[in-house]
Amino acid sequence: MKKTKRLERILKYEAHRVKVYEDVLEFPDGQIRHYDYVKNRDGAAILLVDEEERAILVRQYRNVEDDFTLEIPAGVTDPEDATPEVTAIREAKEETGFYPTKVFRVGRVLNAAGLFDEHTTIFLGKDLKQEKLDADPEESIEVVRIPVEEAVSMIYDGRIIDGKTIIALLAWVDVNRDPNKGGKMDAKKQKNF
Repeated sequence: MKKTKRLERILKYEAHRVKVYEDVLEFPDGQIRHYDYVKNRDGAAILLVDEEERAILVRQYRNVEDDFTLEIPAGVTDPEDATPEVTAIREAKEETGFYPTKVFRVGRVLNAAGLFDEHTTIFLGKDLKQEKLDADPEESIEVVRIPVEEAVSMIYDGRIIDGKTIIALLAWVDVNRDPNKGGKMDAKKQKNF
């Protein structure tokens, strides 16, 4: 099968975090098509769950929604971060003051496949330790603890709309389900997490 060929990538706009391009593509049938392409840095996110099975979420203003959203701690990967896990733990400390001693990697997701190249690696964290909150002065964040079960119900009634948070909460439920009752994590991994 013939592949689609990129004929040109034209920079249309550059902001402090993203670059917007117009891609000119030739498809196997000979058609020439134009696509928008937004380049952004990858990131990492982590759902922290305390010993009382409460999710530690952050409420922060999101300009795209012109509202506050409930989310798991997350941020872009800095060049000095050795791995996405390092990014996720750094963001957890900065945004909540907590960090996990046990971490499970859920996976890497493409945030908006039709437009952005940004990937987010999602983690689950438990057995938490607390340290002095080292908040980013450019962020206005409120730390919120919500029972995981209630947070999951907030997905279905529309109070939690952030994709990475939805994935992490549903993964937490799945990971902690008995493998004999449909849980996707095998017993060995479950024991280690």
